[in-house]
Amino acid sequence: MEVYEVMLTGELLPGFEEQAVREAFARLFQVDAARVAALFCGRPVVIKSGLDAAAADKYRLTLERIGVCVRIEPLRPVEAPAATGCGLSVEPRDEYMAAFRHVEAPDFGLAPLGADLQDARPRPQPPQLDLQRLSLAPPGSDLGQLREARPSVQPRIEHLRLLD
Repeated sequence: MEVYEVMLTGELLPGFEEQAVREAFARLFQVDAARVAALFCGRPVVIKSGLDAAAADKYRLTLERIGVCVRIEPLRPVEAPAATGCGLSVEPRDEYMAAFRHVEAPDFGLAPLGADLQDARPRPQPPQLDLQRLSLAPPGSDLGQLREARPSVQPRIEHLRLLD
């Protein structure tokens, strides 16, 4: 089965106003204006990848209805050289992505369900405290002395007046 990607060209279809297209795009994909501005930056941007032909065509029709010019391009899997040890790779679609053609990244894969993803660390050791000089009071003993109740002091306010 052939797999496709939907790419914004950064252009609008004739007869559409830019502000209206951006607002319609933001409503359609539920994104804010900053994200829309980043997508309409003037260079091709892939917005969806890994679609079959019918789904890619549905994206194209929907986006063209609001005035966005899109391209549907097939992803072409090619065999990687045997020296890299990789299985399949994807041929770059433009000059920008061609710069990443020879980047080798490890295949991390997926952990099984419920696996602990954090590296095991040794349990922390409790601090060594010298408690020889401390002792416990017998049960029911008073651990402190009650403070004397001091009478509250009323401030003198007879020299104060309210101004009108």
